[in-house]
Amino acid sequence: MKYKIKHKTTYRYADYVSLCQNQARLTPKSNRAQVCHSSRIEIEPAAHFIQEFTDYFDNKVTAFEIATQHRKLIVTMTSEVELLVSANSNLHDADMPWHEARSLLEKPNTTALLKTSEFILPSQLTPIVDGIQEYALTSFKPDIGLIEGCKDLMARIFHEFKYDPGFTTISTPLSVVFAQKRGVCQDFAHFALACLRSIGLAARYVSGYIETLPPEGEEKLEGADATHAWFSIFVPQLGWVDFDPTNNVLPKEQHVTLAVGRDFSDVTPLKGVVFGGGSQLLDVAVDMIRLE
Repeated sequence: MKYKIKHKTTYRYADYVSLCQNQARLTPKSNRAQVCHSSRIEIEPAAHFIQEFTDYFDNKVTAFEIATQHRKLIVTMTSEVELLVSANSNLHDADMPWHEARSLLEKPNTTALLKTSEFILPSQLTPIVDGIQEYALTSFKPDIGLIEGCKDLMARIFHEFKYDPGFTTISTPLSVVFAQKRGVCQDFAHFALACLRSIGLAARYVSGYIETLPPEGEEKLEGADATHAWFSIFVPQLGWVDFDPTNNVLPKEQHVTLAVGRDFSDVTPLKGVVFGGGSQLLDVAVDMIRLE
């Protein structure tokens, strides 16, 4: 499956911005599940400085600066991505008891295992709050496989938590999300990460896109697709495997990965500083067009 993706971010400011400096993590990754064939960024007003680099988590970053006064900033990334739907075809063969995976991670003896060690630790947005370990162990019985345990945890979050776009912001504590059992994809991903890390497993945050399909007989609206978030677990014999608790699926044909990190703060699609501007309004529109 191939997609052409257009991600348009628009900031409108109440007053003039005299200078802005930004980092964009908007270039889809290339990994065993997908290939980014091309990407092109357009910035209005034109950037006076632009540079690309790869960050600590191997995400592609576009840094830019605008020194022209402006009251509107538009950043548009257009990419072509091919999904490799066979990437998870051997999950059953790669599964192993979860406690064996934990033991390997406790004493890493390979480069791959060593690189995952920081994903076992809690982060600022994934603290191990009261009750989380007990919640995780309900899915991870002593004899269950690592992948099967993740599937069970994913399904429980899907069925027990309510998707509520108006309930949380990025600053809402995870303890509140857990207590109220509601939030959005970002919250569900953070909660799953805290659960997995509380029992010594390596898990990371994934940002990306999910294709949305219109009701039968209706045309798809422009900009109707969405940015999305899910989590990924490290399977020692295979590598990273993705799980989407918001939709209770293993990402396959409709998920495109942008960036990975310890939590959302590592993968923010567009962040930076502005001088001036006052209050601002943000609008994000995403289009995923199937090419075949």
